[in-house]
Amino acid sequence: MAKVNPIQVQKFLKGMDYPASKQDVVDHAKQQGANENVCATLEQMPDEEFETSADVSKAIGEVD
Repeated sequence: MAKVNPIQVQKFLKGMDYPASKQDVVDHAKQQGANENVCATLEQMPDEEFETSADVSKAIGEVD
């Protein structure tokens, strides 16, 4: 799977309300039209609450 750019992912998280669970982030990205690669990467993040979009970017950066 190709590595996704966290900046690219942020466009799918526009309008996201934080704090948000991993599932909230995945669902929001899907509603915004995120592709399968982005969704698969988000699914690999730790199952935790994210306080900001920066926390999501950090988690994406730690995904293998």
